[in-house]
Amino acid sequence: MPQSEITTLEQFIVDQQALHAQADGSLSRVFRAIELAAKIVNRDVRKAGLIDILGQDGSVNTHGEDQQKLDVLANNIFISALSRTGEVSMIISEENEGVVYVEGCDHEKYIVAIDPLDGSSNIDVNVSIGSIFSIYKRQNAEQSPNLQECLQTGNEQVAAGYVFYGSSTMLVYTTGQGVNGFTLDDALQEFCLSHPNIQTPSNGKIFSVNEGNYNDFSEGVKSYIDYCKSNEAGPYKARYIGSMIADFHLNLLKGGVFVDPGTTGSPSGKLRLMYECNPMAFLAEQAGGKATYGEGSIMELQPKELHQRCPLFIGSANMVDLAMHYISEEDTAIINR
Repeated sequence: MPQSEITTLEQFIVDQQALHAQADGSLSRVFRAIELAAKIVNRDVRKAGLIDILGQDGSVNTHGEDQQKLDVLANNIFISALSRTGEVSMIISEENEGVVYVEGCDHEKYIVAIDPLDGSSNIDVNVSIGSIFSIYKRQNAEQSPNLQECLQTGNEQVAAGYVFYGSSTMLVYTTGQGVNGFTLDDALQEFCLSHPNIQTPSNGKIFSVNEGNYNDFSEGVKSYIDYCKSNEAGPYKARYIGSMIADFHLNLLKGGVFVDPGTTGSPSGKLRLMYECNPMAFLAEQAGGKATYGEGSIMELQPKELHQRCPLFIGSANMVDLAMHYISEEDTAIINR
């Protein structure tokens, strides 16, 4: 791309803000904080093997999972950057049991949900990881911030996105007007528009699922996986990286479906609704894809708690529809037996 044609994330946000007369720049300031935090985390990820930030921290998060050192570091970086914007009242994170109430910002209008380092169990083996964010507007900024305000459906998101620390570092986001991707130029230290108006193919040839759990899936999910591996399907290509961001990003660009269903041991699945499923569902739908928990739209699901889990079927629209067909057909057959 010629230097004169480069559009930075900063410029893109300013241009988008100019299209809305009512915009006051507050959301832009939140995005600048996310951009800054992403650059700092990216710097630390890139040198993780050279300094003492690999391995476990020795603590566990609210889900009982061992925290990696970079988990804790990324969480602190994002919370610190967001807290300094003067626009965010509350932050909810995978790494914190409760709501983080931002001191001195009781009446600011935004709530941010973050998974500061998705796929962190892969850090030590240099597999791609990322950060996920979701932004909500408070329903009543005049009142004191409270937990109930955080429990909004995905349809209430004003913006969502992720930062993907791969062979290059990308920031992909939506504000409900399409999906755009920005790649970090290491020389400029700027995110530059590289993937404008991303549209995911309606069909694809990739399915991403942890087949190690096959015996614990429902009969409907098993039937769909069997179809994906059959000659009738082509067959599809199995691609499962183990970092949801990496799997989702591949399928978003190439066309595919990511499946994280419930199991006999964990009927609600392992992904968290508020800061994993909702933001990815928003992105998928804005790119022309679909996202469901198996019985309806992810973004219509009313959260009952901060760390609620839910199954996820997400990706190319026709592939998600076909998965639901197999699952509902099998369930109906079982009911009628």
